[in-house]
Amino acid sequence: MAANDTIADMLTRIRNANMARHQTTEIPATKMTKSIAQVLKAEGFIADFEEVGEGIERHLLVSLKYKGKNRQPIINTLKRVSKPGLRVYSNRKDLPRVLGGIGIAIISTSSGIMTDRDARRQGVGGEVLCYIW
Repeated sequence: MAANDTIADMLTRIRNANMARHQTTEIPATKMTKSIAQVLKAEGFIADFEEVGEGIERHLLVSLKYKGKNRQPIINTLKRVSKPGLRVYSNRKDLPRVLGGIGIAIISTSSGIMTDRDARRQGVGGEVLCYIW
């Protein structure tokens, strides 16, 4: 199935797999979803990801993380901010802080996809893609 908003599709697939307590989930591979998965792995929200398949059949196999013997998901909330119908941009001075720094905002900048913390450190702004905590 083709999705117009690949980022929202990725977040929904991760959210659904978390609620069902799945170990892995499959996401269509694009440059954007790969970059977001790299940020999620670096921040410790997912265990790992790998690209499988060839050509148009490429997918990211994302391994989710859980804590405790009750398998509580590490990711509590995934919220899409900038949508295709309403883009949300933020300059370097107005970058959002998610839950006072507990969560992260993923920002698409001219220097690539990064967290709000990294964008603040580098002094760049950009499109606010999503919030995760």
